[in-house]
Amino acid sequence: MKSIETITNHYGPLLAEKALALGAIRLQVQNPFTWASGYRMPIYNDNRRLLASAEARALVGEAFAAMMESLQFDPDNIAGTATAGIPHATTLADKLAKPMSYVRSSGKDHGLGQQIEGLGQSGSYEGANVLLIEDLISTGGSSIKAVQAIVDAKGNCPYTFAIFTYGFDAAVEAFAKLNPVCTFHTILDYDVMVQSALSRSYVTAEEAKLLSLWREDPFGWGAAHGFPPVTK
Repeated sequence: MKSIETITNHYGPLLAEKALALGAIRLQVQNPFTWASGYRMPIYNDNRRLLASAEARALVGEAFAAMMESLQFDPDNIAGTATAGIPHATTLADKLAKPMSYVRSSGKDHGLGQQIEGLGQSGSYEGANVLLIEDLISTGGSSIKAVQAIVDAKGNCPYTFAIFTYGFDAAVEAFAKLNPVCTFHTILDYDVMVQSALSRSYVTAEEAKLLSLWREDPFGWGAAHGFPPVTK
């Protein structure tokens, strides 16, 4: 049986190629993006652009299925985070003929006030094993909230799968605090993405070095390189 590392070593570069070509991952070291926080960052990730390619969607579903097999995890339900995780959870659930649900960031303020949709009449997972599907793990905050919502709805959620991660220590630390335990795995990680971008000439060798420095201090990187935060 293939290990998670073997699977991500295979699918990660393939997904990086698709993400860079489709603009799902964009790199601008010389003219950094302004994130919502006001910080200037050399990367912008919008995995919704992957939806434009049937091949990219299938690649994500295939990789997630291989990761499940490696972990010998056969979930009863595939849950996607709203909204970005929903299409990929749907692809995987259809591929495996599994029930599917999705988790909002909070409960609705009208109707039944539900945070999770797709649970049927009982309104809970009733002890089912649930796989959470995310598109991006940044600091891990939104993923943690979704895992907690699943647990609150009587679901067991030992794993979260995502398309991409920046590799921030904050995400690792946040998941490490979860009880019950939930481990996250991603198809593509930051280092593989940077190497793929370099090998395909999306960035120069010097820009690749600057991208590596960003990951070490993302919120100090901009100011250190002449791009102070934008105040609103």
